[in-house]
Amino acid sequence: MNFFDKLLVAMDRNQSLLYAALDPDPEMMWGSDRSSYLPHLWDWLPFVITETEELVCSYILTLDFYQALGIPGLELLQHTLATIPPHIPVILDAKHSDINTSTVFARTAFENWLVDACTVLPYAGHEQIAPFLVYPNKAVFVLCATANASAAVLQEHPAADLPFYLHLVKEAQTWGSPEQVGLKVGAAMPDILAKMRAMAPERLILMQGNWSDEQDLAKLLSAGLNSEGQGLLVPIPTELLTVEHPSQEIEKLRDTVNEERQRVVQGNPTCDLWLPNVCFLESDAHRDLILQLFDIGCIIFGEHVQASGATFPYYIDLRTIISKPQIFHQILGAYAEILKQLEFDRIAGIPYGSLPTATGLALRLERPMIFPRKEVKEHGTKRLVEGHFEVGEKVVAIDDILISGKSVMQGAEKLKSVGLNVEDIVVFIDHGKGVKDRLKENGYRGHAVLTISEIADTLYQSGRIDAEQFKLFVE
Repeated sequence: MNFFDKLLVAMDRNQSLLYAALDPDPEMMWGSDRSSYLPHLWDWLPFVITETEELVCSYILTLDFYQALGIPGLELLQHTLATIPPHIPVILDAKHSDINTSTVFARTAFENWLVDACTVLPYAGHEQIAPFLVYPNKAVFVLCATANASAAVLQEHPAADLPFYLHLVKEAQTWGSPEQVGLKVGAAMPDILAKMRAMAPERLILMQGNWSDEQDLAKLLSAGLNSEGQGLLVPIPTELLTVEHPSQEIEKLRDTVNEERQRVVQGNPTCDLWLPNVCFLESDAHRDLILQLFDIGCIIFGEHVQASGATFPYYIDLRTIISKPQIFHQILGAYAEILKQLEFDRIAGIPYGSLPTATGLALRLERPMIFPRKEVKEHGTKRLVEGHFEVGEKVVAIDDILISGKSVMQGAEKLKSVGLNVEDIVVFIDHGKGVKDRLKENGYRGHAVLTISEIADTLYQSGRIDAEQFKLFVE
């Protein structure tokens, strides 16, 4: 899972844009004697992680803080990284600036320390961050502007209407995709944040530093959130991490941020901010995805004839997801996690329902796409399979829902008839009832993101459906 997808999952899981910076001012908290505050740090950092792991979407560790403590500090860094739950992304605030050591440092950060993203200074240009971008599942944040008062002399040069920091924003967007390259800005600068958002509407912005009160926070959120109420990482003020029970105060802050997100989204009628409104005792990677499918009307009840000819007391309509960018992105990420484990040369979408998904996966995974026609045209090229391919290539077939397996196997047979090799079929929902066994009998391996039983269990546990509706799924 790449950094961006991991972050989205954490945001959805905890319904939060907040992050915790694990780098306190030890002298302020425990005095100036390093020998006295180091033991406190070994206890305090795990405590903060425990208090915040269900309330944040990421953690940030400032490298300079740990380096300043010498070898014990680097040991503390590795211990802290090991303490953070693996499903929450970690950003290393390194502000890396040395082009000669970029390759080695990127390897250390991403391969040895296993952090998910790293901050960099942009002044050496693209060559400086290129070694970080060879890791496709990682990301960098480019520092564009800081909140230091004296920095304005440089950041606003040569003129306020054409400042240098906006040149950085514009240039950074040419260095990598939105999933790979984000932007970093100091807190308490709503005007600068708004200009950055206007110039980079698709980029993730990391806001760093303290803000003073809720009024300032509202201005910052209004300036930095994208039209979907996302795209901004918000710091938890340091003082909230030092109280006796941080989780209580941080939960209030999270709710405040989400209220402001709702206001931003309400001003954009084409987007919805989705919240689960239910608490589960156990976490599940696809729980929120299932709830969103239900809440946006993809799962409906009543007698419906399926494409296979069978009649079910419910119907799952996935065609609306292409109009919901946020959930569509999550679905592509779930498919991608399966596809990354398979060997294939091309992606084949089975017409017609899965073609948007196959297209999205081809773009996301940078793999070429083809598709078998449902019917051969009587004009034009009269091709059975559209798109370029070479005989003997291995193709993975993508479909949306697996009920009988008939349609996807028909599509796979068309692909095989032109000399392609099809072994794997990946779908979003598996209805069960032995359909994977039927695929296996015909020489195919079936893979599914979700099963109908998993969907039923989640909807019932959340109170979205009652006992009678639950029986309709399992009977």
